[in-house]
Amino acid sequence: MFVKVCGLRDEESVAAALEAGADAIGFVFAPSVRQISVADAARLIEPARGKAWCIAVTRQPTAAMVDEILEVFSPDLLQTDQSDLSSLSPRAQERALPVFRENEIIPDRLPDRLLFEGAQSGTGRTANWRLARTLSARTQLLLAGGLNAQNVSDAIRQVRPWGVDVSSGVESSPGLKSSQKIHEFVKAARAAFGELSE
Repeated sequence: MFVKVCGLRDEESVAAALEAGADAIGFVFAPSVRQISVADAARLIEPARGKAWCIAVTRQPTAAMVDEILEVFSPDLLQTDQSDLSSLSPRAQERALPVFRENEIIPDRLPDRLLFEGAQSGTGRTANWRLARTLSARTQLLLAGGLNAQNVSDAIRQVRPWGVDVSSGVESSPGLKSSQKIHEFVKAARAAFGELSE
């Protein structure tokens, strides 16, 4: 029962995620409307330390970028595509949360935990839930891609993931989070996870 709110860029959305009871908050360091500097993310994350997992989101990062993230932001997890893992330092690999995409070849051997989403991040399109369900039976799967307060219950019932990840689904406009939508999403996800455990 793990809920992550991703793509935060201001104090209000961080506060809303914490108040709503999110288990993790993510900051995007890859090119995106949600991209933020490492220094700004390190400042915003301070109220969340010890209250929620702090996740750095990258895609094809340079070694210098990874070093800066580890030194300045000090994430609990470093989220990046599975194809990036081989280029990461051992220190970075220890914190890696690999991203698996529905349009990629899925290896026979899966990591203990992964994030699954559609072909492109941040598009608001749902991932292939049927494929996600087969993977969630084999590992701890964090489901992302097009989730919002209206469909997260169905997603949890169909996929039975370890957790869910939302970004565009709690925005009032691209890159701008809505505190109300964050609260609605976390509440809906918690209720759906609760039904599964009954």
